[in-house]
Amino acid sequence: MDQARETSSRVRAWEQMIGEALAAAVDSSGPDDVPIGAVVFDPAGVELARAGNRRELDADPTAHAEIVALRAAAHAFGDGWRLPGCTLAVTVEPCTMCAGAITLSRVDAVVFGAWEPKTGAVGSLWDVVRDPRLTHRPQVRGGVREAECRELMIGFFDTRRDG
Repeated sequence: MDQARETSSRVRAWEQMIGEALAAAVDSSGPDDVPIGAVVFDPAGVELARAGNRRELDADPTAHAEIVALRAAAHAFGDGWRLPGCTLAVTVEPCTMCAGAITLSRVDAVVFGAWEPKTGAVGSLWDVVRDPRLTHRPQVRGGVREAECRELMIGFFDTRRDG
């Protein structure tokens, strides 16, 4: 396969993964939670787990979509807490807590939609996952289906401000 076709195939896969994360944001987030979705895929691209934000619903400050999905994926994957070869797709750039969990889980790749300049820890405000001092650094691809992911967030906050 030539490089252009391989790149095009990879981009389509990322876009599909973010599509699943968008569905998780809408279907799995608590009604008062910011609609962020995360999906973990195994090395063959098969979905292991999906989650939406549940902080408000569960009254749990750690119930970000990424954390909930990583926990479920670790149970499903069967390699203890490690997720080697796996990809995490999330609608918004992960925060520092989630970036730490991503690194510790040993996922191979993180694909996300909207950049988060105020709290993002995968390239915006900080770059936790690619810190050269760490022993594991996943590949990162940001900005996939960014406009759709951003619009979901804007829509959520617009309804809160207008009401």
